[in-house]
Amino acid sequence: MLETLNAAIDMYCERTGPDFWSEPVNALTNLAFVAAGLWGVTAVRRRGAGGFAELLCWWVVAIGVGSFLFHTFATWLTMWGDILPIAGFTLAYTLFNLRRFLGFPWPKALAVFLAFYAVAGLATAAVPDWLRAASNGSTGYLPPFLALVVFGIWVIRAGNPAGWYNIAAAGIFVVSVTFRALDPMVCEAMPLGTHFLWHTFNGLMLGVVLAAVARHGAPGGARSVRKRDRPSAGRAAPSEP
Repeated sequence: MLETLNAAIDMYCERTGPDFWSEPVNALTNLAFVAAGLWGVTAVRRRGAGGFAELLCWWVVAIGVGSFLFHTFATWLTMWGDILPIAGFTLAYTLFNLRRFLGFPWPKALAVFLAFYAVAGLATAAVPDWLRAASNGSTGYLPPFLALVVFGIWVIRAGNPAGWYNIAAAGIFVVSVTFRALDPMVCEAMPLGTHFLWHTFNGLMLGVVLAAVARHGAPGGARSVRKRDRPSAGRAAPSEP
């Protein structure tokens, strides 16, 4: 079992062998995640967005660290160190949307969360094998993309501008996933590959997400949006046409 976990993996164009520094560009571009996360920590603290918001920022830093380890050691074990922080952040940010941007109570937030990921999981499982192979396994990132789009629209309709950040992040994510999918196709013409652009654009995408967290994710923010939409006390609500 331990031997299997420590077996070397060669998944990307840039890797030239099992050595630690065989993917220097792929490894170093993980600084995009670290930079986004540390910027987020500063922004969240400055705006008083709270502990949940700051946790998401440090989580982005962890994504960068996990991916760096994978692109240096490149084993099955470090691959899980790359995958798990990404999956964890996706789930935590979804809950942040439900709790902070939409202001749902925990029972409703958890119900929507479970229903969404049940549907997203089924949609991902239904992707045909040929498309999964053609995209270099990038269809596995369908749930986070759907989360950005679905909850982006939902948050916009609730009157919270944070939703627009989700939509912008989804657009950037399309670009980054494209570069991830192209990597094995361009090896002959471009030995460096394009995976480093997956890191670079994802760092930008997560920076946009953390900007939403810092600017619109303070505790009680969603309730404040809903209060502004209600008629003030003693004033009649406008009649329906």
